[in-house]
Amino acid sequence: MASRYKGKKIFTNASNLYTDFFHERKISYVNQYLTPTLPFMESKYRAKISAIPHIWGMGDRYYKLADQHYDDPTYWWIIGWYNQKPLENDLVPGSVIHIPIPLDTVLVFINRGKI
Repeated sequence: MASRYKGKKIFTNASNLYTDFFHERKISYVNQYLTPTLPFMESKYRAKISAIPHIWGMGDRYYKLADQHYDDPTYWWIIGWYNQKPLENDLVPGSVIHIPIPLDTVLVFINRGKI
């Protein structure tokens, strides 16, 4: 399985906001992944990617759709990002979302900011 964290930067968090957390665990910091900033897809790039429409229904989940279309559920976040709906809570039955394909082209855009 692919990981969206592969090659991502890690930082040391020793913020005073977590003093109680650190004290309870007898540690002075935690290492965390930096939150990635994904590029906005302008229409000129969006036009280069095909997308399969999907009507959101009861029981739908991004990871299930990713498994179905990409053969890898760990790419669930691609669907949320492409639709500008990062959380499934943003969708109601009947909402139309799009599954961007091919996955390789989408990943090239995310990693380089252009296709």
